[in-house]
Amino acid sequence: MTMGISIWFAAGGFIGVAWLLWFAATGQVLRKRKILSSRSYVRSLETAPRVSMLVAAKDEEEHIERCVTGLLAQNYPHFELIVIDDRSEDHTATILRRLADENQDRLRVLTVSELPDGWFGKTHAMHVGSRVSTGDWLLFTDADCRFRSEKTLSSAMSEAFAEESDFLCVTPILETQTAWERVIQPVCALVLMIWFLPSRVNKPKKKTAYANGAFMLIKKSCYEAIGGHERIRSEAGEDIKLAQLTKHAGFRLRVIENEDLYSTRMYDSLERAWHGWGRIFHGSLNSVWRMAISALLLVVFCIAPWVSVLVAVGTWWMTNGNGTPWFQAMIIWLSVVLIMHLVAWRTYRVLRTDGVWSLALVAGSIVALGMMMSAMLKAVGATGTTWRGTTYRSVGEPSRML
Repeated sequence: MTMGISIWFAAGGFIGVAWLLWFAATGQVLRKRKILSSRSYVRSLETAPRVSMLVAAKDEEEHIERCVTGLLAQNYPHFELIVIDDRSEDHTATILRRLADENQDRLRVLTVSELPDGWFGKTHAMHVGSRVSTGDWLLFTDADCRFRSEKTLSSAMSEAFAEESDFLCVTPILETQTAWERVIQPVCALVLMIWFLPSRVNKPKKKTAYANGAFMLIKKSCYEAIGGHERIRSEAGEDIKLAQLTKHAGFRLRVIENEDLYSTRMYDSLERAWHGWGRIFHGSLNSVWRMAISALLLVVFCIAPWVSVLVAVGTWWMTNGNGTPWFQAMIIWLSVVLIMHLVAWRTYRVLRTDGVWSLALVAGSIVALGMMMSAMLKAVGATGTTWRGTTYRSVGEPSRML
């Protein structure tokens, strides 16, 4: 047996063991997992502090009424809702004007007509809204969120009080309506999970920080102390940057999943998913080396096992079944693939995706690899980030609008 084949066999053993270790890690996550639900709402909130809910909306005519209606239906006793119409060119403004007329005492609509140089659109819109807010707490959420319970805000505030949090992020239930979403999104979420395990994020002594911009509940004193959105005006991943600043300043950050409080469909087309996940990887991983490591992990642990199976089976077949090393390689790599998919099956369940879609792990990994390469090009300034009709470019320094 040649040295090359011996190394190939050893690589198979290493990858198989690594997947088994990930299986053990996900088991630990499941045992310690806490999920927030409408049944978590147990505390009386009659004397609770005022919350300002802020929504940035740019060309959101399909979602904005559902989002606003869901927020206005919250049973939390003291809140205001501020929606910032960020340069919309569709019917978003018309819908918001009607809703504001119908809810004059609870809904305030602001209009942003121009984006200042050096700002990302959503970041600027949230900054504008925060400046006029009157709440002791701020809830930053997205226009495409579907609020499934009237207790969403109350449950989140109860959790923040119980854990003495300064910044509470409730992660969304991800709606997937098409096959390509079920193939791609779990792999992309898995990449982020590797870097931002909730168990590490929720430990004050760990530096790991993460937040999802779909639902970020922040004490206003904390928000102002870390400099708010103005401090991260040029950042693509404003949610994670706020989380990092919060933890660095010594405030208490917490991330928790939800069961029935709210959901969102991230992208309704493959093109939007490609640009969106590239932007997320660029903003969250925040360095070329992290992106390069993530790309390498996808290649080694998700793509290489199936490539090795095909090479081993093809070579064994071409030698008419007489090549013993190739038969051994086929058995080893088929075993690795079997382990990989069994572990992925449970990981997908953690990510709330039907385990059967783990069979498409390699296809999702190839697409995610392309997204990661796109993010790397953005990070070095070779390409810009286009989102919601605006293009930005960054080269390790504050982004510049093109």
